[in-house]
Amino acid sequence: MPTTGPGPFTTERLDALPLDPAYADEMAAVLADPALYVFTGGGPPDPVALRARYERQTAGSPDPGERWWNWVLRVRADGRLVGYVQATVRGSCAEIAWVVGVPWQGRGYAAEAAKGLAAHLWSAGGVRTLVAHIHPGHAASGAVAAAAGLAPTGERREEDGEQRWTGCSPRPPVL
Repeated sequence: MPTTGPGPFTTERLDALPLDPAYADEMAAVLADPALYVFTGGGPPDPVALRARYERQTAGSPDPGERWWNWVLRVRADGRLVGYVQATVRGSCAEIAWVVGVPWQGRGYAAEAAKGLAAHLWSAGGVRTLVAHIHPGHAASGAVAAAAGLAPTGERREEDGEQRWTGCSPRPPVL
């Protein structure tokens, strides 16, 4: 397992760029719609709080057996940031998540990014198992997880009722 931070990766329309606190102002605007938090709770971050969070995330996990890998998503055609993907990596298992801002939803960016993330982790990150936790009422996130090769397990987390999805592959999915 590499010990350095994640490298960038690309998909057909997106550049996934390693997280940097310098993206906080633009990402605060991307994450500003309260509708993003219906299933996850919380609310839109302000730029100062988001910069502080990005500084913590880029510093890495205090647990030496865990890696925090985060990318912002930039649409190549117009250069705008539209969301992020992330992976918490422990050994050969990565818990993944994705968020695409409301104005860019419904264009397939989340599924494209999640598939690209899975391919990147399987090929460059030494990951063999992916896990995501998805609110049972969030059909769009379920579709994204399925596009990335994950399937629901039937297991639910007690604290929030989210369903565990997993996927294993010796090779990345075809993009």
